[in-house]
Amino acid sequence: MILTVGNTKGGVGKSTIALQLALGLSIDGSRVWLVDGDRQKTAIGAITARADTGRPMIAASAYDEGPTLRAQVMQQRSTYDHIVIDAGGRDSTALRGALTVSDVVLIPFAPRSFDVWALKDMSDLVIESRSIADLQALAFVNKADAQGSENREAAEALADYPALSLLDVRVTNRKVFADASGAGLHVEEMKRRNPVACAEIDRLKAALFKVESISS
Repeated sequence: MILTVGNTKGGVGKSTIALQLALGLSIDGSRVWLVDGDRQKTAIGAITARADTGRPMIAASAYDEGPTLRAQVMQQRSTYDHIVIDAGGRDSTALRGALTVSDVVLIPFAPRSFDVWALKDMSDLVIESRSIADLQALAFVNKADAQGSENREAAEALADYPALSLLDVRVTNRKVFADASGAGLHVEEMKRRNPVACAEIDRLKAALFKVESISS
């Protein structure tokens, strides 16, 4: 699978989710390539930090220009079981290039008004990309509140964008995700394992691959 984790809205946790999925797939035994399409190079920085932990490394590269990213992914896609692309938080050539080579775009969005409103931009990009590629667009509530109605209301708002499908999964706003990703670790690899956080990432991965298998 070629998976882009993307949203034109910044601060929704794209790099964290891309890292957790890429590392989780590698731990499962898959050949994974993590592609950083963000000029901030957050994902590459995390993988660099991982080298200091002594943990097994994963392949990682950075391409923040769309044509280069697209060409490299097309050239190397047969080498890996999965390619996970972390696209930057804006409408960039890297994001657009990633969408044209991906099987799935996973769109994390926070349960906040500005984040929900920004989904229109992603919906428009998905519709545009579908003129070139057979792209699935799956959105889910990330950085979810521990309780309250905002999570449900944000999920319901997705009905305004039929190009995007809602995954019935939420990833809660937990410090452990930032701590793990900053060190280049999967949450399963943390010294003090948080079973709830691990379960949330596992559910996200399972839901993602269930949808992909149904459509294949």
